[in-house]
Amino acid sequence: MDSERIDTQLLDIMLRAGSAWVLYLLMLLSLLAVAVILERIWYFAGERRSGARIEVALTALRSAGVAAAREKLGDLRSLEAAVARACLDFAADGAAAVEEHVAATVERGRLRAERGLAFLGTLGSNAPFVGLFGTVLGIIRAFHDLSSNSVQGSQAVMAGIAESLVATGVGLMVALPAVATYNAFTRRVETEVTHAEATAHTILAFIKSQRPTPEKP
Repeated sequence: MDSERIDTQLLDIMLRAGSAWVLYLLMLLSLLAVAVILERIWYFAGERRSGARIEVALTALRSAGVAAAREKLGDLRSLEAAVARACLDFAADGAAAVEEHVAATVERGRLRAERGLAFLGTLGSNAPFVGLFGTVLGIIRAFHDLSSNSVQGSQAVMAGIAESLVATGVGLMVALPAVATYNAFTRRVETEVTHAEATAHTILAFIKSQRPTPEKP
């Protein structure tokens, strides 16, 4: 008896809810995804690499020293420039200290670059299931209409199923751009980190080469 009452209550909740709220939820999530995508595009546009200026700074480092290289970096805002700046600022502390500063700078930069990407990845993975849930609710309601209206039951159930399938389609439409942009942004972050670490290794090699050679007895 209790199980029948619970089943009846769940059916009543699902019939009242329908699939419309799922569509509204997916629309809200899609708007949030667009906001995150635009914000990340703006961020990466401001953090665009300046490989030519980095190379000029590295050339200046080899020919004129740390101060000249620091001046060539100027106000570059990329992760690669931030790592190079950290190497040059703490060059006097030795290679071991510079390596620690580089690791900290890279991690802080990665956190800034990956902000919002977890939302895109989660949305891309789960939006189809949210849409499928809306479809299930719509089909349940359609078959309930079929059982309660035998005259126009077939038309009602077909219209209800067609309407409920919209939720699955919307879920896919929300998921595909989220997955694509997530993959693109993740690739961009990894590329920035790779360039930054390569620049750090170049500067560290220079710093280590400047260590005084121990005198022979």
